[in-house]
Amino acid sequence: MFLIHKMNESYTTEILKWRYEKPFDFYNMEATDEVNQEFLSGSYYAIVTENQELVGFFCIGEAAQVPIGHQFGAYDEKCIDIGLGMRPDLTGRGNGAEFFTFILNEVQAHINTTHVPLRLTVATFNERAIHLYKTFGFVNKNEFDSGRALFQTMIKR
Repeated sequence: MFLIHKMNESYTTEILKWRYEKPFDFYNMEATDEVNQEFLSGSYYAIVTENQELVGFFCIGEAAQVPIGHQFGAYDEKCIDIGLGMRPDLTGRGNGAEFFTFILNEVQAHINTTHVPLRLTVATFNERAIHLYKTFGFVNKNEFDSGRALFQTMIKR
């Protein structure tokens, strides 16, 4: 069972130390003031176990978008954007469905998603995540190149 907490400096510091193995090292983040401010902006939430062990995070809204995607019309449709990250040592071990179910339930419990689709943005090389999202009813919508990676948006109506 998971619990949700507002993101704080302690969680942010821990998340910024996470290191993923290739090719997922793309998701490694640098501990800059800008990144810290983003995590503490109010759009991010920490996901912990009952023992308060940090297992991941998610964000809602513009924080979940890849900014350059706007140039390609990837975010023209009104949607609820969701972004997420799981602690590296927990990835690729069959934990994704439970983790993602928790996030979707939290989003749907606090935001009326009845008439507004949910949207994710994912790097196209992240086939594990794409497979998971498809099992939850998300479908491919747009693709765009950030210059660093190819991304796709996925929508669930």
